[in-house]
Amino acid sequence: MSDATAYNDGAPAASSLFDKSKRTKRRNASEARFKAYGIAAIAIGLVFLAVLLTSIVNNGLPAFKQTFVTLPVELPEDKLDKSGTRDLEVMSKVSTFGYKPLVQDALVAALETHGIGNPYAKAKDLAKIMSASAPAQLRDAVLDNPDLVGQTVTFRLLASSRVDGYFKGRVFPEDLARDKNLDAEHLVIADQLVEAGLMETTFNADFILGADASESRPEQAGIGVSMVGSFFMMLVVLGLALPIGVAASIYLEEFAPQNRWTDLIEVNISNLAAVPSIVFGILGLAVFIQYAHLPQSAPLVGGLVLTLMTLPTIIISTRASLKAVPPSIRDAALGIGASKMQSVFHHVLPLAMPGILTGTIIGLAQALGETAPLLLIGMVGYIASNMPDGIASGFIDPNSAMPAQIYEWAKRADPAYYERAWGGIIILLVFLMTMNIIAVILRRRFERRW
Repeated sequence: MSDATAYNDGAPAASSLFDKSKRTKRRNASEARFKAYGIAAIAIGLVFLAVLLTSIVNNGLPAFKQTFVTLPVELPEDKLDKSGTRDLEVMSKVSTFGYKPLVQDALVAALETHGIGNPYAKAKDLAKIMSASAPAQLRDAVLDNPDLVGQTVTFRLLASSRVDGYFKGRVFPEDLARDKNLDAEHLVIADQLVEAGLMETTFNADFILGADASESRPEQAGIGVSMVGSFFMMLVVLGLALPIGVAASIYLEEFAPQNRWTDLIEVNISNLAAVPSIVFGILGLAVFIQYAHLPQSAPLVGGLVLTLMTLPTIIISTRASLKAVPPSIRDAALGIGASKMQSVFHHVLPLAMPGILTGTIIGLAQALGETAPLLLIGMVGYIASNMPDGIASGFIDPNSAMPAQIYEWAKRADPAYYERAWGGIIILLVFLMTMNIIAVILRRRFERRW
């Protein structure tokens, strides 16, 4: 009898290692369920993201198109330049009210030329299909080129927001039953103008490059000036938050002694990162405007407020990047005779630079999308009406910012402004995506592995 036979003693043979026990099966089933939960969570998140992006694109793309009317307009000298001297000072005295009859007469003449019936006895009733900005467009063109006076010039003028909404599927004839500005006959004329080739809905560059408009002219509103305001604010934030934040991080991480004061500073920095942005707006209003008397609604003040809000984010991310550099790098630099400052600036800081740049760009992206602090310092509404004249005026002249402009459009009554708010969101998202892509590229470009 062998030892194995003696040891078995008639007991059943042990199970194979390849046979899973009940406990192993339960553990594997639990892991499979957890994996399924994770995949389901990601799928749900992607579905919501797709729905969100689809809603933004569907609602915002119409803002990039606008309906225009092409009209030959007669510019009589006896009405626009009675002196005949082409003196701009004299010609500028003719207001937009003097140009309004010219638009009305040109529209009536265009209908007669193309055989389109005109059911309106008064030209001003027919001209309701035109934007209220049309006379101003004529006036600006004449003042820019006084030689146009005395000629018949073809202009590409904006149609009214309701006519534009009709061609975009936002306005229907039955919606105009109680509308004082437009009726169904205007839409019939608009259709005939399209057939005659005088009216078309096409890409509108002025939405990207133009300025905000009043409540009565939503078709003329653009986000360009607000983009410039955001640009100057980001210059202020980048010029202040980056050097201050990096310098503070280097001192706290590399040079500051570990005591109760540095612990207090670190706790307060972490708390500031969680403070609601509107609190920074109140602080900016009290300190920069009411106490320091800096110009209200200026990108300079907006940049200072956003700098305060961005500093904690940059400090925390920079400290994390410095902490990620292995201590052996510092020890090796000190071991070959480098000073503490040389080891930090020549060895540690270059290795931490990818994380620092990433944290800075993410902080700037966060500041770019902030609205509440800007509302409190007055960067809202119709103040974004003109492009700045130069670099200095870009910082100190009243202006708005993209998120504040989008907020203003979203709360206005005309549906055309709601459409433009979605379009502004698309532009803002493009800026944010660009900044985050740059952050990823910089991180991968300068990243080193140990």
